[in-house]
Amino acid sequence: MTQKIQSVPSVSVSYAANGSSTKANAMGMRPMQERAYEKRGEQYLLIKSPPASGKSRALMFIALDKLANQGLKQAIIVVPERSIGASFHDEPLTRFGFWEDWHVEPRRNLCDAAGGDNGGKVNSVEAFLKSDDKVLVCTHATFRFAVDKFGVEAFDDRLIAVDEFHHVSSDSDNKLGHHLGAFIARDKVHIVAMTGSYFRGDAVDVLSPQDEAKFDTVTYTYYEQLNGYRYLKHLDIGYFFYSGSYADDILKVLDPKQKTIIHIPSVNSRESTKDKMREVEHIIEALGDWQGSDPVTGFQLVTTKDGRTLRIADLVDDDKNKRDRVSTALKDSTQKNNRDHVDIIIALGMAKEGFDWIWCEHALTVGYRSSLTEIIQIIGRATRDAPGKTRARFTNLIAEPDASEEAVTEAVNDTLKAIAASLLMEQVLAPRFEFRSKASTNEPTDGFDYGDDGYQQDKCNVGFNEEKGKFQIEIKGLSEPKSEEATRICQEDLNEVITAFVQDKTALERGLFDKELVPEELTISRMGKIIKDKYPELDEEDQEAVRQHAIAALNLTQQAAHIATSGDGEPGANTALIDGVRKFAMDVRELDIDLIDRINPFGEAYSILAKAMSEESLKQVAAVIGAKRATMTLEEARVLSKRALKFMQERGRLPSITSTDPWEKSMAEGVAFLARMKAEAARG
Repeated sequence: MTQKIQSVPSVSVSYAANGSSTKANAMGMRPMQERAYEKRGEQYLLIKSPPASGKSRALMFIALDKLANQGLKQAIIVVPERSIGASFHDEPLTRFGFWEDWHVEPRRNLCDAAGGDNGGKVNSVEAFLKSDDKVLVCTHATFRFAVDKFGVEAFDDRLIAVDEFHHVSSDSDNKLGHHLGAFIARDKVHIVAMTGSYFRGDAVDVLSPQDEAKFDTVTYTYYEQLNGYRYLKHLDIGYFFYSGSYADDILKVLDPKQKTIIHIPSVNSRESTKDKMREVEHIIEALGDWQGSDPVTGFQLVTTKDGRTLRIADLVDDDKNKRDRVSTALKDSTQKNNRDHVDIIIALGMAKEGFDWIWCEHALTVGYRSSLTEIIQIIGRATRDAPGKTRARFTNLIAEPDASEEAVTEAVNDTLKAIAASLLMEQVLAPRFEFRSKASTNEPTDGFDYGDDGYQQDKCNVGFNEEKGKFQIEIKGLSEPKSEEATRICQEDLNEVITAFVQDKTALERGLFDKELVPEELTISRMGKIIKDKYPELDEEDQEAVRQHAIAALNLTQQAAHIATSGDGEPGANTALIDGVRKFAMDVRELDIDLIDRINPFGEAYSILAKAMSEESLKQVAAVIGAKRATMTLEEARVLSKRALKFMQERGRLPSITSTDPWEKSMAEGVAFLARMKAEAARG
């Protein structure tokens, strides 16, 4: 008998649904599009904005201006896969107030053309470059082959717009990343890059720091997007554990009354039964009695126990003709606003990036996805706004460890990755943070609400700007960034820093399962090393400033979320997280950076894990991690010794190894470790 799955969401957020993100201005632009259009004159522009926020149309506005007013000859729109090319079909923009319509000659949208990327389509790119036509749409692959064949100089004086920019990487093996580096070095094109998930699951930077510095960034956050919807008010994200076959337990998390996309596991994953067709059949059988398939759409028809007929789209079927018929039915534009068109979609590699089904209420993914980007994209399928849709959720179903050591180790890795994704999503979904050091000269900033008592000169204040979705938090002893790059990182890229930290296995393992952990060993030593490795060009002062800002953002979000969901586990109004940050700041005597450094960033994650996983499995996971706990490394000892030097400068003495303060004792152990290493080296 399989174990009952406990429905404990690890992230649960609520929004105001004030409708602001869906309102258009006089030119037909929604807020994100208007913000991007204001930067239309930039040669290199990076747009970071969630799925469904209107990036495609934002690009249309910008491209038309560059063609009409900025002297560019042509615009080339580059998308990762053919299906996304449909996002750039003709749009009657003048109907909504803009000065020109978006038009692509049918033969210039190569995503609609038959044939392979490395063949006739490359010749079509050449024909376009020689023509008077203004816009071309093609896949990343077609574009790569065209640049290989014609060279970067063939694209001079043109706009290169790259959709789903997270597919690019500065890695030497990434061809598109290499080409973009060459375009930037030549400096003869304009580039607009767009992404809903800028970080990469493999932790490889998208651009080199020197290239990224040339881009002006437009950031529109998940908070702004979801807070400004008309209907969707709640989003739940959870990882749930099962034993046995997932197909046996899936109905414990799958509500047939909710519009759902199910992503079954890759056949190479631990969760797969290695028979994907049988898995789909098993899910359909669990839902009810099969009545055949619809002759027009190809959807499977299933009658449930309560007499309803479910329409299920099977995108896993190996029969290409059947799968293409189902895929075509899902893309039918005449059914876009028909909630009853389909009820459940079952997919493996499809229905992720760029897939638009506004009615999706539940994205259910079986097995861990190795890329955080992929998880963001899947969650994005459920975060569309639609009439009557007030709540959406993402569920990651993961197999609990079994008895064999090999399986336990793999399960532990999957569990850690799921927790990392959950922590990161909590940051992505929260308002943005603007930290400043508490000083007597500080004054309140216009547009920020500082709570019922207003701004108080003698306290560390917490302000919130509802329109911008931004916190302003004063912290005593906070290091401020000095250089332009460090300032940019603190303003724009804290989530990228946090991504690297929560994906660090050593940090996660110790934070979750080391009962003797001194939090500063993670918040100061481990985070410090990660920032030093990620931003070696920054000096030590700026590295420390970035470290403090990143750990403050992570820990304050975790503490606020705990306060917001304490009690019955349900979030309150959309102000719950804001109130949580304020309450935490009020509950402590003084909000200072030393206090924040003393919080284990993974403490709240462990409490969620303990509710979601069986006690026996939790013990197995802890045992596997405990068995491989490493001793101090030379790098860690050096970091601790540097901190010991700072300690001595502040207090006039070295840290004591017999101190009752665990962090002081750790610093002393680092000094002792280095002394032993020196002595051993001297002895030969």
